[in-house]
Amino acid sequence: MEEVLITTPTFAKYSDRAVKILQDAGLKVVRVKHPINDDNEIINYLGNTVAIIAGLEPITEKVINSAKNLKVIAKHGIGVDNIDLNAARQRNVVVANAPGTNCEAVADLVFGLALSLARKIPEANNIVRSGQWPKMIGHSVWGKTIGIIGLGAIGRSVVRRAHGFNMTILGYDICYDQNFIRSENVEIVSIDELLRESDFITIHIPLNDSTRNLIGLAELKIMKPTAYLINTSRGGIVNEQELYEALKNGYIAGAALDVFEKEPPIGCPLLTLPNVIATPHMGGYTDQALNLTSEYTAKVVLDVLNGRRPESAIT
Repeated sequence: MEEVLITTPTFAKYSDRAVKILQDAGLKVVRVKHPINDDNEIINYLGNTVAIIAGLEPITEKVINSAKNLKVIAKHGIGVDNIDLNAARQRNVVVANAPGTNCEAVADLVFGLALSLARKIPEANNIVRSGQWPKMIGHSVWGKTIGIIGLGAIGRSVVRRAHGFNMTILGYDICYDQNFIRSENVEIVSIDELLRESDFITIHIPLNDSTRNLIGLAELKIMKPTAYLINTSRGGIVNEQELYEALKNGYIAGAALDVFEKEPPIGCPLLTLPNVIATPHMGGYTDQALNLTSEYTAKVVLDVLNGRRPESAIT
């Protein structure tokens, strides 16, 4: 029997509908029993594997070449930087992601982090729990300027929420939906202007050779000293050592990071700073978003196995 290997523990976590989609098609579902970060361990689960549904696990050339019957890798999310795309192309393996399935969840977190930074919510919580009752003075989010780097599905969801806070919206991307920009009153600017004018900057682009270390010390020095940086996209887009220097020296007011170059970020100097909020790469993790993503990836698998090319195919 052909097998689908599920390496991400969040697949079908809140509903078995996605598993049923695969089983009803005559596929055997094989699940990794715990979070995994080692490609050798993934290889141990390979059998008659024709499809892998992957989260953040390393789908390396070694994994791809060890799965002799592999036809498709479906990413349970958006970013595919953990998948060796060149190796997949060489083996004619389709790689596809799940665009749009978690955009609302990530956009929700962006504003949760923006409010937490500006209103010092985590700090206030800790102080009250310690028995103190001070006057906590924060900053407004209402009426400020937000700069959105990346205007794909997530970036556009952030735009819609920003209107609810009466924000001026600046956007930067290499391509974007002109009709959306006009209808939502987004001003397209250079990245330098976005950095210079924004009170909140949020990143929504993939990690690749052109975006790695896109935000470093030079870019951070352009920002207002009262500005906040939010990254829910991928670690590596922001240079962590240079962000640490910028935060420690007051070049910007604070940062909220849901992603890191190394995850978990054990020993990361950023975690020692009081003006950093860190969350465990949870942007797309709501019950509703996970259900949507799981069902989408299951259908991607069936599309490829039935000779159809998924709309979200990358290779």
